[in-house]
Amino acid sequence: MSMTSDGQSTAGLTGKLRRELRSLGHHLNPVVMVGREGVRPQLIAQVDRELDAHELIKIRVLDAAPESRGETADAIARATGAALVQVLGRTALLFRPRPDDDADAP
Repeated sequence: MSMTSDGQSTAGLTGKLRRELRSLGHHLNPVVMVGREGVRPQLIAQVDRELDAHELIKIRVLDAAPESRGETADAIARATGAALVQVLGRTALLFRPRPDDDADAP
């Protein structure tokens, strides 16, 4: 498993794919907000639904979150089986291909 410079897992994404995903995710708005309650089963279920619907999503980690932005993003990625593409500021970009679209990743 490769790691980014800030220690985050990239779950086997190639550099070229990571660049492409960052480009595609640039204009996305965060669809999930992590607040003072942190990573809970309800939050993981919501992220799962969003990944099933969109494959590539942004998550915003608010100042009130109990863990650091990197720890929070990594915990969500592990719990959902998603690749953590990037953590930039308080925003994390996650990618998980749909099971039926595995060969058609962007």
